Amino acid sequence: MAAGTIRYWAAAKAAAGTAEEPYAAATLAEALDAVRARHPGELSQVLRRCSFLVDGDPVGTREHETVRLAEGGTVEVLPPFAGG
Repeated sequence: MAAGTIRYWAAAKAAAGTAEEPYAAATLAEALDAVRARHPGELSQVLRRCSFLVDGDPVGTREHETVRLAEGGTVEVLPPFAGG
């Protein structure tokens, strides 16, 4: 299990009520499951539309269970942006 930071942007930040928080998880799927448990409701809906960067690399269409998280890493949660 690794510990790092999840950063929320735009609508994800508003739904989470915070700009960032720590994670303790081995994979992106585990980290997102923990996020959904901490923030039931609107954030779970927003996450369905988000893209993710893990340590600066786009996750793209990879299964979240296969995306390993690093100690001290960063997960960026990026909702769709108007015009972007």
